[in-house]
Amino acid sequence: MRLSRNELKTLMKNKMMAAGLKEEHAEVTAEILTWSHERGYASHGAVRVEYYSERIFKGGITTEPNFTWKETGPCSGILDGDNGIGYVVAQEGMKKAIEMAKKNGVAVVGMANMSHSGSIGYYSEMAAKEDLVAITFCQSDPMAVPYGGTEPYYGTNPISFAAPTADERTVVFDMATTVQAWGKILDKRSKGASIPADWAVDEKGAPVTDPHLVNALVPIAGAKGYGLMMMVDIFSGVLLGVPFGKHVSSMYHDLSQGRCLGQMHIVIDPERFVGLEKFKQSMSQVCDELGEMPAAEGYGKVYYPGERAVMRRDKAYAEGGIEVVDELVEYLRSDAIHFDRYDHKNRFAD
Repeated sequence: MRLSRNELKTLMKNKMMAAGLKEEHAEVTAEILTWSHERGYASHGAVRVEYYSERIFKGGITTEPNFTWKETGPCSGILDGDNGIGYVVAQEGMKKAIEMAKKNGVAVVGMANMSHSGSIGYYSEMAAKEDLVAITFCQSDPMAVPYGGTEPYYGTNPISFAAPTADERTVVFDMATTVQAWGKILDKRSKGASIPADWAVDEKGAPVTDPHLVNALVPIAGAKGYGLMMMVDIFSGVLLGVPFGKHVSSMYHDLSQGRCLGQMHIVIDPERFVGLEKFKQSMSQVCDELGEMPAAEGYGKVYYPGERAVMRRDKAYAEGGIEVVDELVEYLRSDAIHFDRYDHKNRFAD
């Protein structure tokens, strides 16, 4: 079913407000969820609303958090989110980082004690829209086996970076350090579809195509992805004094409790290095040269990171709106806050 941007955002906002989230925070969360869904990241869009609503309703997200900001140096600081909705905490942290980077050239801002914050590419893009360069790290609960291991230790632990250009284009890269994010498997479940055999393994470590049989995800490129997972956890967990590695709280174990997650934004002002205009001109040149490169057989073009997401967004609106699974639309339009489907489940909501 296709929905307009405003209808989807309003439905999601109203559902989370019905669960108990205050309007200001529901507005921010719904906006970022819509940003994800319209770009084709359905795994980080409407499919997440019922989970958030259940956690909010059961007290696992503080609806009136007391954010605490502490500058630890001219270029560093920590925002304690008091278990508030992660989208708002991550956004506020990036606002602080942008302000600090504009003033002092560089900002390293950590966010501690927050809940899940969705597509982290949104936050790095915030900086790029302010003519800054940013990288964001975010830890998550253990669901991936380390290279050579048999039990999950790290999460999907995503990384994002973004940079401006001299024109309307923005480079935005956002990836999980697993072959695929868990949200993509959730999306396949909601559609009754199978998954590629290289996304996950079962209890014996064998590849699976049934999303309901997934026991653990696998890191990208073996040992390299494993190293990246550790790096993300160090920056967004160990460095911030929040639970790390296998100690990161489960997304589904107890929805009445806070999660104490960590996230890190690093923001740089190009003006302090090569100069803003030269940097932006060079970034435009990079995007042009990539797009002009002869494509390999089976590929129509070489795209810069984030280009196809914007194309998917524009295509969706040209075709009448954002595509949302009918079941999700029915839930969003219903009077139900949640169906008690996530509490006290394992790491894969089973």
